[in-house]
Amino acid sequence: MIIYNVTSNIDESIHQKWLKWVKEHIPQVLSTGHFTEAKLTRVLVKEDLGGVTYSIQYRAKSREALDAYYKNDADKLRQDVLKNFGDSVLSFRTELEIIDEYTVNFK
Repeated sequence: MIIYNVTSNIDESIHQKWLKWVKEHIPQVLSTGHFTEAKLTRVLVKEDLGGVTYSIQYRAKSREALDAYYKNDADKLRQDVLKNFGDSVLSFRTELEIIDEYTVNFK
């Protein structure tokens, strides 16, 4: 299983506008059919350059699904960020491979 992680630093002047926008953007990414779920998290480390940092973790159905997302959908969705926020949002993307998952079962 692959996690497609998008980490973004948002200029404080547009933080609330971006947060509202991203909550509409995530369902658009999920509607491509390449992911099974997404988690929006706030990064708790203070950035030296300021701003507010978030991570969105999309769980891809498979490596092939993520490759299909890159080929068919990623550019259009990335352009939407640039169109709305320009350089007020700086993002980088990473891919994570899930090796094992563990849960605690309390009885």
